[in-house]
This record gives sequence, C-alpha cells and structure tokens, in this order.
Amino acid sequence: MIYIYIIAVFILLPALTSQAQNENQNIDTVKVDFSNKNIKDPRKATILSAILPGAGQVYNGKAWKVPLIYGGFAANIYFIEFNNRRYQLFKTALFALDKPGGLTDPERAFPNLNRDGIVRNVNFWRRNRDLNYFLFMGIYALNMVDANVDAHLSAFDVSEDLTFRFEPVYETLTAGGGNLIGLSLKINF
Repeated sequence: MIYIYIIAVFILLPALTSQAQNENQNIDTVKVDFSNKNIKDPRKATILSAILPGAGQVYNGKAWKVPLIYGGFAANIYFIEFNNRRYQLFKTALFALDKPGGLTDPERAFPNLNRDGIVRNVNFWRRNRDLNYFLFMGIYALNMVDANVDAHLSAFDVSEDLTFRFEPVYETLTAGGGNLIGLSLKINF
C-alpha cells in the first residue's frame, strides 16, 4: 500500500508543479531595490575597480581582498622586471657577438653558450616577460570580475531560516473535475 502511495505522489507531482507554474506566470521580472545599504550596485563596484583596483572590494565591504590584489600586482611587476633584465642582458650579449669583429670567448658574457644558445635565451626571457604582461591584465580583469560578482551576491539572503517541510496536499482539478492528494516538499530560505 505504501508503494502505491509513493508511486501516486510521483505521478501526480508534475500536475501540481504545472498548476503552480500557471499561478506564477504573472510575475515575470525581478526588481532589486538598491535603497537597502546591504545590497550593492554591481555596476558601481565594477567601475570603481576599473578606476582604482581594490576600490570595488572596499565598496562591497571586503577590504581584506585589497592586499591580495596589490600583492598580485607587486609580484607580477617584480617578475616583469626580472624577466626584462635577463632579456636585456642576453640581447646585449647577442648584439656584441654579432657586431663586426665579434668578441672572443674570454671577453664574452656567456663563454659557455654559442650563438644559438644565446638566441634561445633571448627568446625565452622575452616570452616570459610578455606572458607576465598578459598575467598583469588578467589580475586587473579578475579584480573587476570579483567586485562585480561580490556586489551581485550581496543581495543573496544567508539567513539562519533554512527549513524543509513535508506537507500533505489536497487540490481540486478545474479542468478534469477530479481531486488530487499528495505530498509536497516546502523549502524556506
């Protein structure tokens, strides 16, 4: 008997949900009121982060993220400068080697490397430097995306009232004239 009741609930559940959807068709837009100080404007947070990295995070009330952002920028700038220094060093050695009358082995900065080895190092350090420029732009973009997403999530309700309730349901069908008996799961959040 219990199995028949469970099967009946799962067969009748789609009919209940379609009726609930028909009742809610009048509500087609969601309006967010920014007059509440806890709800942040995502556009404003993104623009603030675009103008000054970290300003959107401060606007959202997440100032602890600002040192992480500037730490990422500082580390990235250090690696750009380090890779550029190495690139310039090997580029200067390559130009000195290619100069008419070239340098002899004791005068060279890298006596253990031939011309191909110096060219490989020039390309390696230039590629690393250029990739760090892209990483810098990625950190900047991630800063803006984080501010935008955080502002969107500021309207998310994180209350303690998360409950699940099973309740019996009795409804009459208007089209068929019959009655439905079932079990509904109600979630409050």
